[in-house]
Order: sequence, then C-alpha cells, then structure tokens
Amino acid sequence: GSDSEGLDGEAGCGNEDGGELHVSALRKKGPATTSALFRDAALTRGGAVPGWNAYNDALDKNPLTAKACTSAVGFFLGDLLAQLFIVKSTLDIKRLVTLSVFGFIYHGPSGHYFYNWLDSKIEGTDGKSVATKVFIDQVFWCPIFMTVFFTYLGLANGDSFGAIGNKIKSDLFTAMQGSWKIWPVVHAVNFKFISTKHRLVFINGVQIVFNMFLSLLGSK
Repeated sequence: GSDSEGLDGEAGCGNEDGGELHVSALRKKGPATTSALFRDAALTRGGAVPGWNAYNDALDKNPLTAKACTSAVGFFLGDLLAQLFIVKSTLDIKRLVTLSVFGFIYHGPSGHYFYNWLDSKIEGTDGKSVATKVFIDQVFWCPIFMTVFFTYLGLANGDSFGAIGNKIKSDLFTAMQGSWKIWPVVHAVNFKFISTKHRLVFINGVQIVFNMFLSLLGSK
C-alpha cells in the first residue's frame, strides 16, 4: 500500500494561451504547487470542496500531523467498510481503533518522509521518472510497509515474535500480489499528476478500498 509528499505539484491543463505551456514547463521540472486532479479553490466554480483550504493550510504548516490524520481516517474508513459490508458481523471496535492508530503513527508519517525523499531524488514527471518511482515504491517500499503492518498487528494482538514471523512468511507475498494488482497504476497517476504534498490524501482515497483487503488479511 501500500500507500500519503510535502512540497509541490502540477497545475491543471489549460489552453494554448498559457495553460498548456505552463503544464509542459512544469512537467520538465517536476511537481509544482497544485495538482491537476485537485483544482485550485480560486478556479473551482461554486467554491472549493468544504475544508479544502483549511486542509491545504494544515499540509503547509503541520504536514506531518496533517498526513498522519489523513491516514488515520483512511484506515478507519477502510476497516469500517470492510466490517460493515464484507465481514457483516458485530463491529469490532478494537480492530477499528488498532488500524486507525496504525494509519496515524506509521502510514502517514512514513509516507510523508518516504515520498518527500523519493521526489527529492527523482525529479520530473516524464515516463522514465514515473516508472522508476513506481518500481521503487512497489519492489522496495511495499514489502517494508507490509512487514511493519503485520508486525504491528501481531504486537497489538499480543502474538509472539514466532507467530508474527510465521504470519509474515505466509501472508507477505499475498499482500504484495494484492498491491501489485492496484498500486502500479494508481502510483503512475500519483507520480505523474499529483503534487508531493497531496500524495497521501490521493493515496488514502484509493487506499480506503485497499485497506478493506488489508484489514481482512490482517485479521485472518
């Protein structure tokens, strides 16, 4: 997931009067200050999404906290939906809280630092740069993330390190296969069009669905 980072992004497409030239120039440089998929409030007819300006202010002033809260909400909604519509049993509050805390203390903060680092090392949104970032994310970052995820859940459940190790051996590759079916395409869009600071909110929007898969896998 998986999936989230701190500075800039691309502007939306426009006409030849300047929009198109602006975008192509930005694509050579990499992320700028806005994202093509997240419209500028000043340009959004009828006003921006409620709270969007406040959220952007939080991303600028307290990015780590804002992204931690973003991931907490993403994991909360992912597990809540999994329990309500897939498991369809009595709501497991402990599991819901455990996964939300994971989003807050690990997914958000680690995503903040990882994507900031990745964007600083590989700039630009050309095909090669995007493909390289997707490769690094899925081949190197994904197994680290999944290992931490299973370790955290095991410790939260009071499992022994032996049991946690067995869980990782049995489910890590399954989790990565699930990731590879979704995230390469998602991250291709992410690294091509989304600003660094908006990566985690975009990732969490998609990850609500993926978190349903993770929460079910983690609770087996």
